[in-house]
Amino acid sequence: MTKADLADKIQERISCQKKEAVELVELVMESLKDAIATEGLVKISGFGNFVVRQKTDRAGRNPQTGETITISSRKVLTFKPSVILKNRINSSLMSSD
Repeated sequence: MTKADLADKIQERISCQKKEAVELVELVMESLKDAIATEGLVKISGFGNFVVRQKTDRAGRNPQTGETITISSRKVLTFKPSVILKNRINSSLMSSD
C-alpha cells in the first residue's frame, strides 16, 4: 500500500476531497517522523511501537578482502507490532492457506 492508496481509502471512508485526504496523510506522516526523530518512541495502540535504538561500534569485515573493519555506531529505527496486529496478520495467513 502506498500513501496514495491510503489517501484513497481515507477519501472513501470520510467522504472528503482527494486533496484533503492527501493532506491528511501527509500531516500524519510528518507528525510521525517528527515524533520519532525528537522523542525516539511512538506508540500506536493496536498497531505497534516505533523505537529509535542506539547501536554501538562493532567489528565487521569486508567480504571481498576479508579485512577487519570497525562499523561505527549509529541509530536504527525498529518496529514492534502489537499483539492485536500480530493476531490479525496470523489469522489472515491461516485463512489464505
